[in-house]
Amino acid sequence: MSLHPRGPDEDSRGSSTDTVDNGAAAQIVLAFDDNRLASALFGQYGQNLALIERRLGVVADSRGNHVTIEGSRDSCEQARHVLEGLYEQLKRGDEVVTGDVEGAIRQAIAQGSLFEQDPATSRSNFEEINLRKRPVRARTPAQDAYIRALRRHALVFGTGPAGTGKTWLAVAHAIMLFERKEVDRIILSRPAVEAGERLGFLPGDMREKVDPYLRPIYDALFDLMDARIVERALQATEIEIAPLAFMRGRTLSNAVVILDEAQNTTSMQMKMFLTRLGENSRMIVTGDPSQVDLPQGQTSGLAEATKLLKNVEGIGHVTFTHHDVIRHELVARIVEAYDKASAAAVRGREAR
Repeated sequence: MSLHPRGPDEDSRGSSTDTVDNGAAAQIVLAFDDNRLASALFGQYGQNLALIERRLGVVADSRGNHVTIEGSRDSCEQARHVLEGLYEQLKRGDEVVTGDVEGAIRQAIAQGSLFEQDPATSRSNFEEINLRKRPVRARTPAQDAYIRALRRHALVFGTGPAGTGKTWLAVAHAIMLFERKEVDRIILSRPAVEAGERLGFLPGDMREKVDPYLRPIYDALFDLMDARIVERALQATEIEIAPLAFMRGRTLSNAVVILDEAQNTTSMQMKMFLTRLGENSRMIVTGDPSQVDLPQGQTSGLAEATKLLKNVEGIGHVTFTHHDVIRHELVARIVEAYDKASAAAVRGREAR
């Protein structure tokens, strides 16, 4: 018996589908019309299919440009939508990496059965940041909301656990505005004191002391822009990377200003930073409220700012969760475990 009124068909996605339902178990056969793209879809040595098998509880067997999926009815449908969505991404000329596969799987799990999927929530409708080097597309609904907020608001807070793409997407958005000549500069900043360490104990001059703290920002820049352009822009100070303390007393106009790891700012530092916003500038503030390294009892500037500015017009705030983690799948489980432990501790204090 077919799961759908139609039999095997050829759809606009360039794949044909044959579905058989045997009680609790189902089998779906997908055929993709481009062997090269199908190979990229399945991944090197079938690693993408292996990830889908592991996460959705199905068995996927590929032969050429065909893949047979076996498992429960809903799991097979989820796997089908994941593969067809990723194939569409490949047809647009975008690459598919592990993070894309994980994001598509996570969305499928969050939506449950995809028989009644809302087209508005399909990954193919997620926002995209068009860069010269390559396009960057949102991988989760929260990332999609984040990109929309970045386009709509002059100041955006992106908060949530590590691995959700907060900083990476912020840098991508900044690069897009820079490449379009909508801003003259990109300014990237972080608090220079983290995890109880002090710069004075590090060897070298100021740049050598600061660079290790700013390395994630450098990594994002070189990932999203040509290395020669990055180096040239750094030398011309069109891209400036500096610790937060260097922002005092400045008015930042015609620029995109990103403050990363903002949970480690004090109240006064956050106020100082936010009031640097000048004409034709955008600010993006990212951080993980659960990883504050400030001395015990000191209020995080990020937590205070998001609370105080919650209803201020022109300010956007997007919150990420463990469902949005796009690093290794274990990272999402680790974050979830810590979140549960933290919630249990809060409940315990309230019960006393």
